[in-house]
Amino acid sequence: MSNATVASSTSAFSGGKSPFNVRWGKLMMWYFLVSDAFTFSALLITYGAIRNMNTWWPDPQEVFKSFPFMGHRHLPLMFVSLMTFILIMSSVTMVLAVYEGHQKNRKAVVKWMIFTILGGIAFLSCQAWEWTHLIVDEHTRLTSNFFGPNETAGPVQFGQLFFVITGFHGFHVFSGVIINVLLTLAVARGVYDRKDDYEMVEKVGLYWHFVDLVWVFVFLCFYLF
Repeated sequence: MSNATVASSTSAFSGGKSPFNVRWGKLMMWYFLVSDAFTFSALLITYGAIRNMNTWWPDPQEVFKSFPFMGHRHLPLMFVSLMTFILIMSSVTMVLAVYEGHQKNRKAVVKWMIFTILGGIAFLSCQAWEWTHLIVDEHTRLTSNFFGPNETAGPVQFGQLFFVITGFHGFHVFSGVIINVLLTLAVARGVYDRKDDYEMVEKVGLYWHFVDLVWVFVFLCFYLF
């Protein structure tokens, strides 16, 4: 085999740019996010189909009317609006971390990643309170649901779909927080300065933005309609 052939073979299988003009790591992240989007789509489509099959469905303004430390005040959708704001702001801080990564500004990346992590933890804490309230105070389970006309039981599927879908999303947020922590530690140790490449911050940012985007659809399905 000639030297030219060897060089050609090496360059063909040495990675670098993909046929889509992006690096392989980022392309694989996009593939993962698309496949994950199919899973969430299937869950939300199932929710829509089951909801349309029922002649009555719990009113979100009655189900999600509580707010921590506010007693029995009627504050429909205020708490979930706070949760949504927290998650959106964490996406903003992730954008800033990615921007600083492009500038190779290690300290700024660490700062904005810490804010992103705190946002994720705050969201998970809010979700934990919401689940506790629904299970303990409202007696909503996978097998029972007491939101209904005249205080009678509503469709059981409401509780099943709510806990499965929001739980699946919460697991993604939890995974994202763990990944963000590991990434922040690596950035703080100067790993990407030595590589002179902060693309990992951008790849993790794609995942975090995806988690935020999915929440918008979950919010629309469960809390607004």
